[in-house]
Amino acid sequence: MLSEEDNRRITRVGRGTPMGTLMRRYWQPAALSEEVAEPDGAPVRVRLLGEDLIAFRDSDGKVGLVSAFCPHRRAPMFFGRNEECGLRCVYHGWKFDKDGTCVDMPSLRQSSGQAPPQSSGQAPPPDSLFKTKVTIEAYPTWEGGGMIWAYLGPPEHRPAPPDYELVRAPATHRWVSKTYEECNWLQALEGGVDSSHVTFLHNMNIRDRAWLHAVAPEIEFERSAYGHLGVAIHKRPEAQYVRSFHYVMPAQTIRARSTAPHGGAAEVPHMTGHIWVPIDDGTCWIYNWLYSYVPEIPLAPAFALARETEQGRGPDDLAPGYRLKRNRANDYGLDRQVQKQRTFSGIPGINTQDYAIQEGMGAIVDRSREHLAVSDRVIILTRALLLEAVTAAERGEPVRGADPATYARLRAADDVIPPGTDWHEALAAKMVAKF
Repeated sequence: MLSEEDNRRITRVGRGTPMGTLMRRYWQPAALSEEVAEPDGAPVRVRLLGEDLIAFRDSDGKVGLVSAFCPHRRAPMFFGRNEECGLRCVYHGWKFDKDGTCVDMPSLRQSSGQAPPQSSGQAPPPDSLFKTKVTIEAYPTWEGGGMIWAYLGPPEHRPAPPDYELVRAPATHRWVSKTYEECNWLQALEGGVDSSHVTFLHNMNIRDRAWLHAVAPEIEFERSAYGHLGVAIHKRPEAQYVRSFHYVMPAQTIRARSTAPHGGAAEVPHMTGHIWVPIDDGTCWIYNWLYSYVPEIPLAPAFALARETEQGRGPDDLAPGYRLKRNRANDYGLDRQVQKQRTFSGIPGINTQDYAIQEGMGAIVDRSREHLAVSDRVIILTRALLLEAVTAAERGEPVRGADPATYARLRAADDVIPPGTDWHEALAAKMVAKF
């Protein structure tokens, strides 16, 4: 378990907090590209790491991410006019480009001392020099993988842009979505790295009671330059099904599915994963992605939609704002008869089941009251890595996983291999990115 102090250190993400300082050392997804799809389109509200921001795509197609409030009188920039490569506040007309530079102050144009121009042939009054002294806070952005990424940290520590295989995969091979979750980002992430709950919470057929007596998969994991590498080993006398997974700091998982467990029919080969992004201390975004890693096999939209629906976040499962229709207000669609007769939880949708548990823990779990077991070793390691990185960030040192070179060639893999085979050797060739 964690002390109350360490729990605070790795859950709070506002400016000046230990974890907030660490989180700002990484590129973070700020929005889906589809949210700011149109040049000169409507500005979009973004809340990220406790900061209120506005995203907009300018006339040249580049995305800006600026403070939600005009530096003049703190008017809301959401109501601004996105035009001619800048966002103009509608209160007094001050206009800022994507880098935060003030490019126009019509309310402060200096008088020339002459009568107002009577024709277009006369020059307008000169701009006030004051605009060269005023900026709006702006953060660097980078677009890739269907997402707008932002860097909110110190310029001297800014790493190169994200270089996951996901962002290099063609748009025809990729699917990205997001969902809103009402709990602290860490308890959501911990659900993602915890494999031991899958047999129970996500069991969709309790009528086959064999699952209750099955031996849990062996979980092995090891530290890496980006976070940790793990593998689940499902052993049977005739073969073993192995599936590797990566935790990439600060809050991403990468998994694979190319072979059905125990030698069943192969699926569309694809990678899948999540990125947990803190909105503030009590809410987070989950960016869900999958992509076909075989150049000859694009990711069919029907396949992606089927996976989304299975997870409980298909088009019919979402309300406006990327929020689940099955939520705390309606007990996540819990059906007690289904729970008695068909599934372990009685809740439809795999991710919906996760949300029910994670949000049900409260806004921020008090980890000082936990009783961790041997099966929680991967949780313990994840927390240790975060605490180590928090300390490094406080000292201004390099932090694990920020450098794209540490994760650029990552790929997870799964396979059915003979008993006694070393999984490192069996999966080695498959665990190198090709895109």
